Amino acid sequence: MLSPRNAEIVQATLPAVAAHGAEITGRFYPSMFAAHPELRNLFNQGNQANGEQRQALAGSVVAFARQLCGLDTAVAPQRLLSRIAHKHASLGVRPEQYTIVGRHLMDAVADVLGDAVTPEVHAAWSEVYWLFATLLVAEEARLYQETGCDPAAEYRPWRVTERRDEAEDVVSFVLRPADGGEVVCHRPGQYVSVAVDLPGGLRQPRQYTLSRAADGVSMQITVRRVRGGAGAPDGAVSTHLHRNLRTGDELLVGAPFGDVVLDDGPDPLVLVSGGIGITPIAAMLDHLAATHPERRVIALHADRSPAAHALRVQTAQSARWMTELDAVTWYEQPDGPGSDQVLAGRIDFDALPVRVPAKARAYLCGPIPFMRDVRHGLLKAGVSDERIHYEVFGPDLWQQND
Repeated sequence: MLSPRNAEIVQATLPAVAAHGAEITGRFYPSMFAAHPELRNLFNQGNQANGEQRQALAGSVVAFARQLCGLDTAVAPQRLLSRIAHKHASLGVRPEQYTIVGRHLMDAVADVLGDAVTPEVHAAWSEVYWLFATLLVAEEARLYQETGCDPAAEYRPWRVTERRDEAEDVVSFVLRPADGGEVVCHRPGQYVSVAVDLPGGLRQPRQYTLSRAADGVSMQITVRRVRGGAGAPDGAVSTHLHRNLRTGDELLVGAPFGDVVLDDGPDPLVLVSGGIGITPIAAMLDHLAATHPERRVIALHADRSPAAHALRVQTAQSARWMTELDAVTWYEQPDGPGSDQVLAGRIDFDALPVRVPAKARAYLCGPIPFMRDVRHGLLKAGVSDERIHYEVFGPDLWQQND
């Protein structure tokens, strides 16, 4: 908890910090990268360019400050911290790097807000940052210990044993350890970081969902090539993998992390995906088919067209083993007549051909506007908010606009 005096100061200055959050983080990152260029290898430069990382950092710090001041009790701080800690652990973030971040972040606050940042205001927001950092360091240390992961040696070489086209601009890579070492079992819904050395010498990490259930000998990632548009460039890492990674090649891969994982209890499940958000859902269906084929599951997917629908063969194979599964797909551009299982348009809970059990546990993955619409549909159907779990690809901007 914040000290009482600092809590008063933070609460009084929250509107100003929130209003200028993106500007503060917009100055913070260039300043930190100029002083510590090696940290560019730790941050997704694509998310730097489009501003999403700046928005996510600003939103997270402000959300944490609001919770410390008792202004936002809807979401427990642990939920926010867990999401960030898993992302950081997958990248090998180390405790000493928080000192660097803290110094440059507070300098950016003073730079943007000017004379409003008195010594007392500086001290109060420093306390917010270090409470945030200390909790994250502790949670990340726990994750490193649980996984046996050394953050100083985050990546291992894995060899591509199969490359498989899944859909338009989507490829799956099946990987095995190049050193013949142990394959750490992952939980359905988790992801790994991969590190790619790009032309020009920049190493860039990206996180990709493990799109099959653990089998103890290999793992599979499914990569959608990010196409640029409206002045934005193509995705550097996804384009590199699509163009260059072939069977027999090696790829640097980290340990599995991620806190949005399938609950193995008896509750009915609603699994909802949009576009490439099918990847964690495909792993969950794969796992369920092998371990609990009798569990009640409603699987809903939305996509642009059948040609864009990734992992269709894999999910169909899983479905054949499941005795209590209802699967419905929506296509914005269908290629034929519809049916009860294939509908035209976008997901519409009012027109859903099956009833959603009120005691269901739901897992969502897809674009944030899509997941917000789905969440509202689930709430209307009687599913309580604490039973709705979501995964975001990239910086989590959900909490700023929910």
